[in-house]
Amino acid sequence: MTNAGRPPVASAVGAGSARRLQMADIARLAGVSTATVSRALSHSPLVNEETRERILELARSLRYAVNVGAQNLRMKQNRTVSVLIPFERASRQHLSDPFLLAMLGSLADALTEQGYEMLFSRISTDEFEAASAPFDSGRVIGMIIIGQWGRHQQLNAMAARQVPMVVWGAQLPNQLYCCIGSDNLQGGLAATGHLLALGRRRVAFFGDIALPEPQQRYQGYCAALARQQLPVDPQLQVSVPFLPEGGAQAVAELARRGVDYDAIFACSDLLAMTAIDALRGRAVSVPEQVAVVGYDDIAQAALFHPRISSVRQSTDAAGQAMVAALLALVNGTTAASLQLPTDLVIRSSSSAPPA
Repeated sequence: MTNAGRPPVASAVGAGSARRLQMADIARLAGVSTATVSRALSHSPLVNEETRERILELARSLRYAVNVGAQNLRMKQNRTVSVLIPFERASRQHLSDPFLLAMLGSLADALTEQGYEMLFSRISTDEFEAASAPFDSGRVIGMIIIGQWGRHQQLNAMAARQVPMVVWGAQLPNQLYCCIGSDNLQGGLAATGHLLALGRRRVAFFGDIALPEPQQRYQGYCAALARQQLPVDPQLQVSVPFLPEGGAQAVAELARRGVDYDAIFACSDLLAMTAIDALRGRAVSVPEQVAVVGYDDIAQAALFHPRISSVRQSTDAAGQAMVAALLALVNGTTAASLQLPTDLVIRSSSSAPPA
């Protein structure tokens, strides 16, 4: 069959076109109505086989994909929500991380209360363009993504396509997506301010400031030092990933640099725990010689020895807020980004004055 009398493909959809391919483009190229294209892509028996195959072949050649997720939203046929935890391929934060597990449990409870199911998955950040596939294929009606992982632009692109999504993370400039997170700047300010109030003056910071949330906690750390008219020493900042071994790596790095310190503010409780273990191995007592404050206030923080002071992020409040925001988007209303409060919980890892 020829395409006589129809415009060539390249003239209708240029290779460099930034416009998303629409069903009307397929209709124009196939010489049929948009309704016929819609029926053909849905494999409707109302379209004869020859026309249907021609339309499907044209759609395949142009890499056109039916947005089944949008159809499901309109028809209210699905009650499954995607919960996605990305990971960096180089480091791969373990799913056994207690904070991630607590967040998953909170989301599962909040979704169940509303009569929805959870589809959990993980994806490498270097494959982030495929993150919306469960929605585009119709498996889910929306997405909750735990962490931004330096993929702000990709998240904005998904939001611009009107994928219903809520992200746990830091509020950033020019953000198109709904973001629920804790007040990281205030958390960093409170943790560092507490250590300085104890008389500590050489506070080390453990966390990867290339990521939005640790970066905001570092801003709070710097602000607390500025309030005490203390300089920020770059030698005391150690970038380590959110991995259990990160705390030990940071302690070893400070030893390699040969810098003195009398306190540590770690961007997670796991970093704080492994830092304390590493200090013990070097015969450094906590909190007498080095006071330590963590972040997240996971359940294990109150059981570790010494019990760990920590900035609490409420996973229960986070789960409820993210589910409420996503369901608002699914139902066609707006959902504003939200910053949840943090609380400093003081325990024995930072209770003693400097030795």
